[in-house]
Amino acid sequence: MWQSIRKWGHQWASPAGFDRLSGYFLPWLTPLAWILLAVGVIWGLTIAPADYQQGNSYRIIFIHVPSAALSMSIYVMMALTSLVFFIWRVRTAAIFARAAAPYGALVTALALISGMLWGKPTWGTYWTWDARLTSELILLFLYIAYMMLQESIEDRAQADRLSAILAIVGVINIPIIHYSVDWWNSLHQGATILKLGAPSMSLSMLLPLLITLSAFYLLFFSYILKSMQNAILSHRIERLLVRS
Repeated sequence: MWQSIRKWGHQWASPAGFDRLSGYFLPWLTPLAWILLAVGVIWGLTIAPADYQQGNSYRIIFIHVPSAALSMSIYVMMALTSLVFFIWRVRTAAIFARAAAPYGALVTALALISGMLWGKPTWGTYWTWDARLTSELILLFLYIAYMMLQESIEDRAQADRLSAILAIVGVINIPIIHYSVDWWNSLHQGATILKLGAPSMSLSMLLPLLITLSAFYLLFFSYILKSMQNAILSHRIERLLVRS
């Protein structure tokens, strides 16, 4: 059984196998993601009721929550694929991590900016050195450090190895971000969706948030498949040029 699983993994992890796999998903993944994003954002910004405490200012959560959740998820995926590359030298794993970093930095910046816009009417200030905000800012620096390390080393194999170490070590920041509200006296509100018991949101607010959250993840996977395809194609062209 283990041999079958290993064979299946190598088959789809190879560049040729990845090309076939991405060909199955891309034709419907991108349109579905944009449709869900349009539905979720329009529903959340125009149809969902105002919050009884925060009024309409709470509507930033339909951008802030998905971007913040995705910023952490992408880094965890980068750390896992970096570990796979570091142990088994699976090249597509390194390509995934390399391609995911810019998107991760983008959604982390979006989470910080939308959080600041939310913080002004809620806390009376755009920024405070709150544990959640500070650890999310550190996450942005980790993404930037990963990309700078990739660009500063000409040897691709060495760049991937050193960047993998950074991604694996940096993942310790993810539980700090997630549990910072519980561990320290944080201004940031606690979990409303991923918590024990029922979510502390009405269904009319929760549904558009879940739709938008799904759209953000689907857009990321659509982006990463296209980016990895381009990286694999670029590598093939470089090999052909070297041979010629």
